[in-house]
Amino acid sequence: MPLLIILGYVWPEPNSSAAGSRMLSLIKLYLSYGWQVQFASPAELSPHRFMLAELGVAEQQIKLNCDSFDNWLTEQNPQAVMFDRFMLEEQFGWRVEQACPGAMRILDMEDCHALRQARQLCHTQQRPVDAAALNSELALREIAAIYRCDLTLVISEAEMQLLQQHYQVPAALLCYCPFWLERLPANPQTDSPAEGVPQFNERRHFIAIGNFRHAPNWQAVLWLKQQIWPQIRKQLPAAELHIYGAYPPPKATALDNPNQGFLVKGWVADSKLVMRQARVCLAPLAFGAGLKGKLLEAMCQGTPSVTTDIGAEGMNSDSGWAGTIANDSAGIAKSAVALYQDQHCWQQAQQRGYQIVSNRFGPEQALRVWRQIERVRTDLQNQRQLNFTGLMLRHHAYRSTKFMGQWIEAKSKLAQIAPVSDNE
Repeated sequence: MPLLIILGYVWPEPNSSAAGSRMLSLIKLYLSYGWQVQFASPAELSPHRFMLAELGVAEQQIKLNCDSFDNWLTEQNPQAVMFDRFMLEEQFGWRVEQACPGAMRILDMEDCHALRQARQLCHTQQRPVDAAALNSELALREIAAIYRCDLTLVISEAEMQLLQQHYQVPAALLCYCPFWLERLPANPQTDSPAEGVPQFNERRHFIAIGNFRHAPNWQAVLWLKQQIWPQIRKQLPAAELHIYGAYPPPKATALDNPNQGFLVKGWVADSKLVMRQARVCLAPLAFGAGLKGKLLEAMCQGTPSVTTDIGAEGMNSDSGWAGTIANDSAGIAKSAVALYQDQHCWQQAQQRGYQIVSNRFGPEQALRVWRQIERVRTDLQNQRQLNFTGLMLRHHAYRSTKFMGQWIEAKSKLAQIAPVSDNE
């Protein structure tokens, strides 16, 4: 039975982030085709992590800059290794190549970090995103990791286009790998609602949801608090905004104000339940990248949403958005109030959401992704020879990373033998 080892930046938390849900989908994909899966991470065990043992997935805590990882990986002898974000490829790539050179190396970007950073920077500076912002040091690192891997999973069509057109990454190194659902929530051809989903008159209030450790989500909360929600509340004085998300810091919980209908509720165990109870989802994202799991969940639960162009990126359809798209405070507030009050428009938005999910995020995506992964794996050596830039980058980058890692490891061992005093 072939083995996949996933090197995780964090432990999967499907109830806390879209990244956690996506990782769980990838794990289940490999399991469904008869692979063994082991998940290893240097991160601390998190309180909301998914118990992978329930799926038969072994867990392994690993150390940074330590040859114990090399010994463990050699013993496991995997047929494939997946890096969860490019930082893990930088840290462990040379060790993987040394311990199991024949294993397929897969990079799961989660989203394009370089794009997200460029947008955040340009948002702060109030200027358009340009080539200089995109060609950052972070981009150099991220694109190099793509070249060093055999295949990179890219979550958004917009990012597929960016990688190929702006960064000139060959299409053969990339695999469009969006979210997918094992079962669709509704049949858009018959306009049948998702089973058990409350309809317009059964719902109340607004919802916003997202991990507070993610900068775009925190910025969205501030935008809601300072500009958008006061405009909505003025027109809908009985409405409330319920804000959910894992790891709320004190600065977030301090924004809670029941008198204003602005309720910061923090982490929720069942995000689907609170999403289907709300009438409208608000996701005013001023910057960010990738696909927004909160908006996919809103569509699955029949909850129309108001978001920005960045929020809907990679998820929109020719028939329109599952709600409304606006990019300024007044437009978002006006759209939110209209959608909240107009049952006909609300029902139309709900149906568009079901159609988007059916057309873009159905189970057929998993099959297409798997076929591309297997095509590369079965022709791995030829694929690598065609990727000369990747060969060159592995030769130079892995050497420098290897020496740096070994130097840190040697320094750590020396410190354990003879600790350096504060005076030295």
